[in-house]
Amino acid sequence: MVAAHAGMARATVYRRWATKADLVLEAVSRMSHSDVNLDQLPDTGSLRGDMTAMIVPFDDEQQQVRIHAMAGLLSLANIDERLAAAATGSGIGPWIEANRILMQRAVDRGEFPPADIDTLAEIIPMLCVARAVQRLPITREFSLALIDGVIIPALRGGAPA
Repeated sequence: MVAAHAGMARATVYRRWATKADLVLEAVSRMSHSDVNLDQLPDTGSLRGDMTAMIVPFDDEQQQVRIHAMAGLLSLANIDERLAAAATGSGIGPWIEANRILMQRAVDRGEFPPADIDTLAEIIPMLCVARAVQRLPITREFSLALIDGVIIPALRGGAPA
């Protein structure tokens, strides 16, 4: 499908990537790293503002490409441990690290008390993966619901206000 979509012969694709796993690994790595720039994270002065600014608006086609890529990666993860590592490292790793940085900044400036930031940083990316596996869209509304209904209350140490 990749060769057909690119308008080239399969042999050309296999010269660049020896296996399908190699192709998937590079595609997922490029996709995630192009979505998240850890050196240029938003700094609005509030965690909600920062996390909201991190919501990347994708059109339906881009959304479907990402959902299919992640679902495909996860379906092959038990065949090749490199794919499992890519799902957590390259696939969602940059998002987890961005969340960790944003949450730590919020704690450091006194917006929230100390918390288990490492665990909380994984929540949104992991739930997005769960939606991808179910082939459900990852909408702005879904992301905002997680920020407002899960992350912020967890950092406060209580239930949503």
